[in-house]
Order: sequence, then C-alpha cells, then structure tokens
Amino acid sequence: MRNRLSRIIGVCALALGLAASSLVPASAITGGQPDGNAHPNVGLILFYQPDGRFRCTATLVSPTVLVTAAHCTLGTLGKTLVTFDSVIAQQPPSPFPVAADPAKGYTQAELEKAGYKSGTAYAHPKYSDFTDLANWNDVGVIVLDRPVTNIAPAKIAPTNYLNAYQQPKLNSTIFRSVGYGTEVRKADSGPQKPTPMSYPLLRRWADEPGQKLTPQILQVNGNEHDNRGTGGTCFGDSGGPTFHGGYQVTVTSYGYTQNCRYLDGLQRIDIKVVQDWLKTFGVPIG
Repeated sequence: MRNRLSRIIGVCALALGLAASSLVPASAITGGQPDGNAHPNVGLILFYQPDGRFRCTATLVSPTVLVTAAHCTLGTLGKTLVTFDSVIAQQPPSPFPVAADPAKGYTQAELEKAGYKSGTAYAHPKYSDFTDLANWNDVGVIVLDRPVTNIAPAKIAPTNYLNAYQQPKLNSTIFRSVGYGTEVRKADSGPQKPTPMSYPLLRRWADEPGQKLTPQILQVNGNEHDNRGTGGTCFGDSGGPTFHGGYQVTVTSYGYTQNCRYLDGLQRIDIKVVQDWLKTFGVPIG
C-alpha cells in the first residue's frame, strides 16, 4: 500500500501500530470528540496486503455490506476483520489477532474464533489508484460472511445529493466525519510538536465546513482551529463516512499534510458511477 499511495500526501489508512512518520495510507479524527455510541454503524476494518497489515474505517450500509475506500480493499489478502466496538484500546497493544499466515491474510475461522466479524473486500472496478482526478472512484466494499442484525445501517444519499451544495452555500454547510485512528496531539513527554498518535484507538467524530465540490470529490476544511468546525480526518480514517442531512455522502479518501490540519479530500458516494456499482451488492440508495 505504501508504494501505491506515496503519489499523494496523507491517504487515510494506517499501518497498525505505526505513527505517521512517512506517507502511508491514513489515522484518526484530529480534534473532534470520542464517538461513544453516536454512530454505531461505523466500524473499524483490519486487513493484510502484500506490504503489511493496515486499518481503515467503514460503514454498514446493509446487513451484509460495508462501504469504505478502494485503497482499503484493493489487493487485500484473505478476509477483512470487522468490528463495531467504539473503544478498541486505550493504550498498546491492540487486541487484534495476527494472521496464522500473514502471506495469505486472515481466514473467516480465525477471525470468528477471536470474536470478530469477517468479510471479503472488493474495490470499485473503475478505481483510478489516484491517477485520474476526473475518475477517482476511491470506493470499496466489504461483503460480510454473516449479516449484522443488531445495528441499523446508514442511509446512502440520493443520486447527486451534494449538487445542491455548490458555493457559496457549500462554505456555510457543515459535514460530520467519523473514523478510527491516530489523534494529532502533543506527546505526554519528550518533543511537544503535535504528532499523530496511534493510541487511544477509538471511534471519533468531527464537524467540517465545506470548501470545494467537484463531480467526484467533496473537499472540506479539517483544521480544528477553524471556528466553523471541530476538526478533521487523518491517518486511519480512510474509508470512513461523512454524514449530512441524515445521509452518508462520502468516504474519506486523502489529506494534504502529515499533521492532518488542513484540507480533507472525500470521495463522493452520491454519484451514479459509484451508486450503480453499490447496487450490484444489494445496497439501497436514498
């Protein structure tokens, strides 16, 4: 994943247990608040790729499907671990199991034995791997091996929902992003430069004002010092949802800086090229 994502800064997946000292897939919400049970249909996913084990965020959108980012699903080895626990660990180590054979990834049996849900990852067939801004399509899904019956799925926005929020309206519109990962803060000791911290590992949310809208991307201001919002996304929030008006409108795709205090790039899921694909997995729209 690192080689593929090094073409842009701060794509939001995170190599589990590593600080964001290099350009890796992305972390957790910068600023914002611990989520508690505010967004129970937002989960953490953990998976193996040829260059390591990574975590992202995903959202339950039907009893058997979670939507996330394509860069969190392309090249996955074996099964993907899924958990909807709001708090994973206050301090290291994480409770997640290590695959019996990392070269093959997780199996359903070993994940269920450890008490986690399992699923199969799929990336959008037109995902451009960050090479074509007009056809970004950074969307993936996890199809669960067993349905979730005790959590209400999120609702995906109707087609072209965000088109009603062009500037200048966009700048005064607040979106809520949710995810797991590192929080940017000063260390408890040592150098006091704000740095992404992998622990505590928990679900958080932040409100972000709109900044720019394209046919594929919603860009928002993720600076926690912007008095219109409360923070933004960072390393590990990749694939996590952004909500507006009771709908999920995007998944977190990328960021611009390593301290996660600038603009966030969110892949729209209210567009036809995404929704037509999601429908093939039985995902309801609107």
